[in-house]
Amino acid sequence: MMDFKALLASSDNPNSLGNRFRKQRFQYFENLLQTNFEGKFPVKILDIGGMVHFWKDLDLLKSGKVEIIMLNLSAEEVQIKGLSSMAGDATDLSQFADGSFDLVFSNSVIEHLYTWENQQKMAKEAMRVGKKYFVQTPNRHFFMEAHYALPFVQYLPKNLTLFLLTKTKLSRGNKWNPNEAQQYLDEIRLLTYSEMKTLFPSAKMYKEKFFGMNKSFSAHNLG
Repeated sequence: MMDFKALLASSDNPNSLGNRFRKQRFQYFENLLQTNFEGKFPVKILDIGGMVHFWKDLDLLKSGKVEIIMLNLSAEEVQIKGLSSMAGDATDLSQFADGSFDLVFSNSVIEHLYTWENQQKMAKEAMRVGKKYFVQTPNRHFFMEAHYALPFVQYLPKNLTLFLLTKTKLSRGNKWNPNEAQQYLDEIRLLTYSEMKTLFPSAKMYKEKFFGMNKSFSAHNLG
């Protein structure tokens, strides 16, 4: 029997739809990486918002073709070859010189920066420190809001969304902790296609499709 709760879980759940889409997106990214850096491995990557569980079982890391630094507000303990973690701020990468990395990678992070100004800062820094970049974000106008698995809530007043998250089980079959729900509502600013093009004006845009609709966008300058 199909487990709908698992299907609607976050992309960290291997049985979720989000995880399936992420695998497809990563395959697209990996193909671009192989084409762009053939004969130039290992590729030095800064992953803004990266987590150990995302990379640790991937053949790309195990092959030794990439060396990845994950940057988050706090560092993770890592004991995996080719993978390290550091604390930092996505909007201020001043500890790195221009072109310090072969590539800057970021998956579903730029929408968590509270304001358009912060999103502009992250995009500028990603393009400055990375010779190449690949930055993904959910589409604001996709019918299903990616973080809550609720349709069209991105257009509702935040106090109504808070009520739905904390007083009902409509979001992934669970009630949210009020503090966590409020934090998400404060920090998430979903982006449109035109906004991503403004942030990354020379980028190619990979559109992730779901029944013909744009589920997410990835801005990149690979190939």
